[in-house]
Amino acid sequence: QVQLVESGGGLVQAGGSLRLSCVASGIIFSINRMSWYRQGPGKQRELVARITTGGSTMYVDSVKGRFTISRDNAKNTVYLQMNSLNPEDTAVYYCNSYVHTGEYWGQGTQVTVSS
Repeated sequence: QVQLVESGGGLVQAGGSLRLSCVASGIIFSINRMSWYRQGPGKQRELVARITTGGSTMYVDSVKGRFTISRDNAKNTVYLQMNSLNPEDTAVYYCNSYVHTGEYWGQGTQVTVSS
């Protein structure tokens, strides 16, 4: 059974930081491309950051220079360090794993940034 379990969300003031974690089980983590998506109030889900099996990263323009995605294959965990948060970052953040045989999602963790 595949599980992706996110943690680390919460309420933070503008300018603050949070670190999200996603622990995966039931998959061969090291061969999965890992991503963070988010869905804000009244918005569509969007890709925030992605890290490949080789460690290459990409970010949506709105978070470049503020967010950092990383992975620890030994811990089956992907992280999203979020700095300089602003109210537009308020959303439910979802962890995603992808390999050609399947794609999985976590349940999400709420991030709320107050102004």
